[in-house]
Amino acid sequence: MNNLFSSTILGLALIISSCTNSQPSETNLDPKDYANKIEEFTDETILDVRTPGEFNEGHIEGAININWNSPSFAQEIQKLDKNKPVMVYCLSGGRSSSAASKLKKEGFTTVYELNGGMMQWRNQKLPETEHSSAKKEEISIEGFKKLVQSEDYVLVDFYAEWCGPCKKMKPSLDEISTEYAAHVTVIRIDVDKNPTIAKEMNIEGLPTIHLYKKNALIWQKLGFVSKEEMVEQFK
Repeated sequence: MNNLFSSTILGLALIISSCTNSQPSETNLDPKDYANKIEEFTDETILDVRTPGEFNEGHIEGAININWNSPSFAQEIQKLDKNKPVMVYCLSGGRSSSAASKLKKEGFTTVYELNGGMMQWRNQKLPETEHSSAKKEEISIEGFKKLVQSEDYVLVDFYAEWCGPCKKMKPSLDEISTEYAAHVTVIRIDVDKNPTIAKEMNIEGLPTIHLYKKNALIWQKLGFVSKEEMVEQFK
């Protein structure tokens, strides 16, 4: 009797689980799988959760923009159809992960994330579109290459205005720029305004630090870097 009761409870649990778990087990997709999933669906919502400025400079075709950092995000997503698949993405994956969790909590049945965000999408040379009024790149690839041809060290900080660790690291970079001005040039490149350079340099996350000398990349680091660690590279 006990075995029969246990089997019955287990069976009911499996049935309930199969009925309520509509979310696929693999929902964080690499760029090509993400693109294939967009092609597979016919009524999906492609949701770009970056800032309007980032969106205008380049986005996946057909995407709508609802800024994750906007106070009205929760209100805006209520206008979307919760029964349609939602393909959510940002620049590198952080904001889209938070947005995906929010969407699921609000009852959206199927949510997919773009692993690595637009950085990985661009690194794999997948198509994107931009508004005609989008702000163009501030630095050309040719201009960047000229900057790192210096006989001295060139410390390049790839950052974004919304990036917390980037903001935390800026005072150290300012100090290095002043204290080591005789043989180190510090350059900060906003990847939102320079997507082509970010793609060319294979920038996959923020902040990313590159150290050049005579046009050669001699050191690089992804993530927050202390002033002491940066200085150690060119002592």
